[in-house]
Amino acid sequence: MKLYDLKPAEGSTSNGFRRGRGHGSGNGKTAGKGHKGQNARSGGGVRPGFEGGQMPLYRRIPKRGFKCINSKDIVAINVSMLNVFEDGAVVDIAALQSKGLVSNPRDGVKILGNGEIAKKLTVKVNAFSGSAKEKIEAAGGKAEVI
Repeated sequence: MKLYDLKPAEGSTSNGFRRGRGHGSGNGKTAGKGHKGQNARSGGGVRPGFEGGQMPLYRRIPKRGFKCINSKDIVAINVSMLNVFEDGAVVDIAALQSKGLVSNPRDGVKILGNGEIAKKLTVKVNAFSGSAKEKIEAAGGKAEVI
């Protein structure tokens, strides 16, 4: 195959429609803009959201609360849930998903210190609470932040 053999898929392209090129084109004279008025003028039209002076929708609806755009959506897992892994296993986000402990890791996974852990595990996630880190290391495992 050569570059000159390449063609767009059938029906994926169409000729550009040239407005205002005479009566014979079927779209001459006013070029589909009608007669006079704001939208017929050069540079005419109104800004997005403008409703002719009526109170626009984005100002009519109530606004409540605050959403921080810099916040992270962290999934929390308790340390007791890690007992499903075998002794000496490496626990990362993929392993948590395969065991069904996390369905969607979103912006990260944090291990919390609720419960007890009896297995020696190497846990690699985004964050640990202080008590969770202590419990994992007391059981002989490692807590690594990725």
